[in-house]
Amino acid sequence: MLKLQMLLRDWTWPAAALVISALMIAIAHGFQTFGGLAPCPLCLRQREVYWALIAMTVTGLAIWRWQPKRRFLVALNVLIGLVFGVGAVVAAYHAGVEWKLFPPPAGCAAAAAVDPFAIRDLNQNFHVADCTAAPFYILGLSMAGWNGVVSLILSALSFVAAAATVRR
Repeated sequence: MLKLQMLLRDWTWPAAALVISALMIAIAHGFQTFGGLAPCPLCLRQREVYWALIAMTVTGLAIWRWQPKRRFLVALNVLIGLVFGVGAVVAAYHAGVEWKLFPPPAGCAAAAAVDPFAIRDLNQNFHVADCTAAPFYILGLSMAGWNGVVSLILSALSFVAAAATVRR
């Protein structure tokens, strides 16, 4: 418990959120590159959330380093929590599409995956990975489902970090 409290102090939580976001993107790219799992548009949308969080957190930490005010750090932790919350919502929607609870967005048709390194005629139609088919499940959850769980936990930790910063 003491280590968690140390993680949620000062600039360490935004830095940890930054590292965790980079790791989540690296894991997704690892599944794509080494596992041969082509991302669907909703998979790419989930990655966009992490990229946005990285950009926001790097900027926020740079500003905080220049102007180290506790109120700013509280606001940064709240924003990080909100972005992780958006990630949880996007992941839950994707999992719902996989479970056929929600209709897939346009452009998520079932078809062969696109090889981004193949040289083709750019006027031809490209096919994308199917958003409705999860490649595998672990303990009943797809990768999108697990991403939602992780994002929800990280969102909660961000709000706890903000509250801990306010109390200090």
